[in-house]
Amino acid sequence: MKLHCEYATRLIIPAIRALVAIRLAKRYGLSQLEIAKRLGVSQPAISYYLHFKRGKIAVNKLKKDVEIMRLIDHLTDLIYRNERSELLQDMICKICRKARKVLVNYNKL
Repeated sequence: MKLHCEYATRLIIPAIRALVAIRLAKRYGLSQLEIAKRLGVSQPAISYYLHFKRGKIAVNKLKKDVEIMRLIDHLTDLIYRNERSELLQDMICKICRKARKVLVNYNKL
């Protein structure tokens, strides 16, 4: 039995990071290194996200959901403004709950 958080760790969180990384690069012009610092991942991971080498299918599915993308935009703004950690965590959990519904048939991968 897979728990929701296992599914989120493997699939949803990387897709959220990819979408946020793309927006931080395009909207705010941040470098890969700056994005990596803000997201707490390595610069090579950001390169993978920006070149769709990681999480491409999940990212494409999530991009089609208007509500999720509105939340991703809000999360991106919070990260750019260096908002407090617990606010970011709450937002990520909210996105994750919605993303699970969108990606319900994808968890077999």
